[in-house]
Amino acid sequence: MEHHNYGFTIKTPLSDEAAIGAVTEALKAEGFGVLTEIDVQAVLKKKLDVEVAPYKILGACNPSLSHRVLAAEPEVGLLLPCNVTVYRDEAGHTTVSAIDALAMFSVIQRPDLEPVAREVSARLRRALETLPTLEQAGEPA
Repeated sequence: MEHHNYGFTIKTPLSDEAAIGAVTEALKAEGFGVLTEIDVQAVLKKKLDVEVAPYKILGACNPSLSHRVLAAEPEVGLLLPCNVTVYRDEAGHTTVSAIDALAMFSVIQRPDLEPVAREVSARLRRALETLPTLEQAGEPA
């Protein structure tokens, strides 16, 4: 799994749709529900008449953790839900990424909310870790 400034990313041998199903189930096991699914490919085709590779944004929410941070800082709703993306990269690999909630929450500068952000990040990371990777399938990344 790759960690970058604001998220976690894996490449999987699963198809786009299979990856969406698998990550949705993994998120559910971690207490998240997918509230929204945005089909960026379809939106860009409809609004701009441009062709792009499949790209979906899943808006994931863990109600109890969301309630904890919203009770402490109502404006944190601007940072919710936690996004997970599923897209095909230039090499044709299905790529799944999740926001690093700890990085995202650093903008609010509330040390008292750091434990919740750490928990959210850990749960999102565990959800991604359940997906098969290209390396596990013997494919180059």
